[in-house]
Parts: sequence; structure tokens; C-alpha cells
Amino acid sequence: MKIVTQADRNFLPALKKASLRGRTTGAAVEKTVRTILQTVERGGDKAVFRYTAQFDKVILKPDTVRVTQEEIKNAYYHIRKDEGDALRLAAERVTAFHERQRSKTWMYQDGDATLGQVIGPVDAVGVYVPGGKAVYPSSVLMCAIPAKVAGVSRIVMVTPPQKEGINPYLLVAADIAGVTEIYRVGGVQAVAALAYGTETIGKVDKIVGPGNIYVATAKRLLYGTVGIDMVAGPSELLVVADEEAKPAHVAADLLCEAEHDEDAQVFLVTTSERLAKDVSKLIEAQLKGLQRAKIAAKSIAQHAVAFVVPTMGEAIAVANEIAPEHLTLSVDNPFDYLEQIRHAGALFLGRYTPPSVADYIAGPNHVLPTGGTARFFSPLSVNDYVKVSNIVHYTKQALAKVKDPLIRLAQIEGFDAHAKSAQSRFS
Repeated sequence: MKIVTQADRNFLPALKKASLRGRTTGAAVEKTVRTILQTVERGGDKAVFRYTAQFDKVILKPDTVRVTQEEIKNAYYHIRKDEGDALRLAAERVTAFHERQRSKTWMYQDGDATLGQVIGPVDAVGVYVPGGKAVYPSSVLMCAIPAKVAGVSRIVMVTPPQKEGINPYLLVAADIAGVTEIYRVGGVQAVAALAYGTETIGKVDKIVGPGNIYVATAKRLLYGTVGIDMVAGPSELLVVADEEAKPAHVAADLLCEAEHDEDAQVFLVTTSERLAKDVSKLIEAQLKGLQRAKIAAKSIAQHAVAFVVPTMGEAIAVANEIAPEHLTLSVDNPFDYLEQIRHAGALFLGRYTPPSVADYIAGPNHVLPTGGTARFFSPLSVNDYVKVSNIVHYTKQALAKVKDPLIRLAQIEGFDAHAKSAQSRFS
């Protein structure tokens, strides 16, 4: 892990690189994605199946693309009881947390006028679940359960097909979370099918869930045709640590995030150069024996940086500049710094809050803004699955009180019909 102190000449360049780390899409990627989107929009099922055969080497047909209830039932026989119990416990905790986010329709009286908002769920949501390097039943829970809590009636899951069948953990998690339809389709063609609809896969109102750069680009290009949660990039973690932090804990937390993929980015900001050096050594030691050691090692070698600063105030300033997906405060009295943190997808406070507890069992959502977008995006929540309509009701008496300024403002903007629509109520 690269270590830079505030006195080093390359401190500011390293900080700038970290803060501008957001993944950019190359022209070649975007061109490929646009082609697939247009082809699926025109070709429907045939295009989806053709791309699936090309990219995933799996042959699909209209009667085989949807996962059957029998397959879901059989998935329970392929996992252990304690694994099913763990998924159910996680689901219960995710549900309990997200139920606290629910909002209700509200109204108030403003004299003779009634104002408010109607809050209700979208009709249908598509949940994209990645395949590839790892299996993520936890992401199924995190994406589908808030939709269920919000009251979404149709929750559609898509995931890349496997020759041996969809991973049973994904099917069990989907069943527990309340997913109503599952299709063995992945990649850009799956996102396009959800957005446009095909003969077999009905279109949805919103698409959520992480994916690779092609999936993320597809979601970005389809925004407006369909709603999206966010454009997610590689996983990230920043640890702010004081002199008393345990190097073994910090190293383990950094590796926890680095093992996601080679592009994962992890950072340490500390007031102790000794701690930074100890953590760097322990990372090398802890890498040995990890199942995903090669992936984590490449992530650390390419992206990991430890920033050494004189004070905790400056450490918090660096963290805010980077605006990480996950931010750990391994410090004494972490709640003292809570209001100083302006940009982070999730905060892990104290020395005994490993990132993994939030990834799986705590309850808050782990689908979080990356690439510095924590400056303006929020974690996935129940709010992502509802829409709001404003309520306006005026009596004749209430309209009379505001008629003159209303007409004056309409005239200022040159909209005579606006003025006359109000005036007509008194003719």
C-alpha cells in the first residue's frame, strides 16, 4: 500500500486522483451498449436470446427463460439449514430497518386551501443481480426487500444464466425477499428487456442493483425511459484511524473491501505514520490464505493509498474530499465526528463495527453511491421505490385571495391563458 504524508510533494496529486476516481465510460463501451439496447428494443426476445447465446454461451427459449416455482423450491434442498436461517435473519433485519423509512400521504389546511402529497409505490421494479466473480444473495435482499416494504406489487429479478443453473442461494434469497418473477438473463440485454419489455419479460418502471461497466452504462443511457437507482462503480472503503486503532483490524477491513474485485479502491487516513506502516505490512500478511487473494492483492497494488495527516480535523477533511462509499471511523468517541462527515454512503462508527456487519446483517442497505457520488446520491432505500404526487385543492374563496398576484405573475411571464384560467372562475 502506498503511503503519503502531508509533507510529501505527491500528497495533493494522490488526493486529487482519489477524489476524481469515478469510473468514466470509454467510447467503445458506450457504442457497444447502445447497439445492444437498440437491437433489443426492436427485436425483443429474439435479440435477448441471441446476445445470451453470444455472451453467456447459454441457449434460451421463451419457455425456459423464466425460473419456475419448482426450481425455486428445489433450491432450498441445495443449501444447509443454517445458511437458510442466516438469510432469513438478514431479511428480518433489513425489513425492520427499511420499515422505518416508510412515508405516508399527508395533507394540511392553508386557510380554505388543501395542500399535500400522495405517496405510493411504483408498479414494477427490476432487480439486477450480477453473476461472474462472486454470488451476492445479500444484494438480492437489499434490492428486493425495500421494494416489498414500499408496496411494489411486481418485483422482477434478472441474473446471468449459468449452464449448471442459477445459484441456489440467489433463488432462496429471492424467494425470502418476495421477488415475484425471476429470469435467467444478464448483461445489457437484461437491462434492455426490463426497460423496453419483450414478448416474455414485461417492462418495469425502475431498475436497481449493481453490475459491471456495461450494465452501469446501460442504466445510465436508459435513464428517462426507465427510472434507475444510481450508476454504481467499484466497491470502496476509507478508514479514518487514530493512533490507538488496531493495525490488524484496519488491515482486515481494507482487505474486506479489496476482495470484491480488482478495481475496488480502499484508503486509509490516519494521524499516525507508524500505524500506516504497520497496516501496510499486515495487509501483506493477511492476504495469505484468502480465497480471493489475487483479486485483493491487485486492488491493493493498483489503488490503495494511506494518507498521513497531523490532526483528526485534517483526516476528516480528506475523507470528505474523497467522499467514499464506505467510511469507517476507528477512533475514540466516533460520534463526536458524526456531524463533521458530509459525504459518505455509509458510516461505520467505532472499533468494533466491521464493514461486513453492514454488508450482511445490520439492516441498513449496502447498495451505496461510489466514485465520489456520495456528494449527491444516497443509499438505496424505500424512497427509491415510491413516487410522489402533489395535492392542490382550492375553494372559490381560497382562489379569490390569491387571484390578483396569480394573474400578475402570469402576465409577467407572458402567459395570458394562465391568467385567464384563473380569471374565468369569477366571470
